[in-house]
Amino acid sequence: MALIITDECINCDVCEPECPNSAISQGDAIYVIDPNKCTECVGHYDTPQCVDVCPVDCIIQDPAHTESKEQLQAKYDKLMAAK
Repeated sequence: MALIITDECINCDVCEPECPNSAISQGDAIYVIDPNKCTECVGHYDTPQCVDVCPVDCIIQDPAHTESKEQLQAKYDKLMAAK
């Protein structure tokens, strides 16, 4: 699954620089995660770095973008090939 930031986000700015795929950006009211770039850090780290640093635990799995570890790995591979 890609991750999503809930409206509990306090715009603390700590998650954006932690994303190795540049999937996090400032939205209209809160930070947002691009599901096309989010691999839950598969390929980079063992755990999603944004979740690890979020002080209010507002980053959760996005039920609208369900993906297996294999699909996340394939997305990572595609993103890295495009760089």
